[in-house]
Amino acid sequence: MIYPYLMMVFVVIFYAGNILLGKAINELPPFTIAFFRLIVAFMIILPFGLKKTWTYRFKMWEYKKPFVIMTLTGITFFNTFIYGALQFTTSTNVSVLETVIPVVTVVLSAVLLKEKLWNIQKAGVILSLVGAVWVVMDGKIFQLVEMSWNVGDGIMIGAIGCWAVYSITVKEYMHLFPQNAALLVMSGISIIVLFPFVVAEWIITGIPSSLLTPMNLSSLVYLGIFPSFFALIFYNRAVRILGASQASVFLNFLPIVTMIGAYFWLGESITIMKIIGAVAVISGVILTTKSK
Repeated sequence: MIYPYLMMVFVVIFYAGNILLGKAINELPPFTIAFFRLIVAFMIILPFGLKKTWTYRFKMWEYKKPFVIMTLTGITFFNTFIYGALQFTTSTNVSVLETVIPVVTVVLSAVLLKEKLWNIQKAGVILSLVGAVWVVMDGKIFQLVEMSWNVGDGIMIGAIGCWAVYSITVKEYMHLFPQNAALLVMSGISIIVLFPFVVAEWIITGIPSSLLTPMNLSSLVYLGIFPSFFALIFYNRAVRILGASQASVFLNFLPIVTMIGAYFWLGESITIMKIIGAVAVISGVILTTKSK
């Protein structure tokens, strides 16, 4: 059946577009991008999730602590960190570092949930981390101590940590809530949380004069519709048919699609060292996400 595989292809394209457009419109500050993206997403999800939100309001309140953790890590700040990182580093680096997330999730699961970490998974963790550092340093891994680190690559650590915590919490609690209702409430909470950050951002840097340009407006609409809504719907449906392990393998192609898009659209260079590092990260993720 080709249907679930086709959905996963679109998921990868939508997520690559999130990174590429985040870089293309980085004259807008990161909190502003995240805030208006979520406003678009909220309006799109509203008709699909409003009825279920009212039905499950007491359930959400009962599990308010994990619900808030999922909201802040997965919806509020994950993409904010990504857009912040893209102010300083390349979209290629962001996509490769984002691919490390499953590895960090497995490690956190072993530490926090006491899940067993097999030897092959330990090897995958090491390989992925070495590959990520290799990409960041463009192969100059032996100059690690002397390197002046890119701020954007450091900001990505926040995004990786956020999504790893989100993944662990989702595994434990997300099944308690209807998907559209949860996304609607999470988006609404995130808009409220981000609002004071946007106000502070505008006080410090000024209101972005380019906010209402056709390019930026259309990009924000894309970010609010495709990575925020359709990608999640497609991914969850594919997981139900293929299983989580098989579906997640497709996400390893994110750096490849992003590299190609960055080369042709953003004019970023692709070095052989970045390709080697990306292959190492992808290989490590495949090993780490194996059950044994």
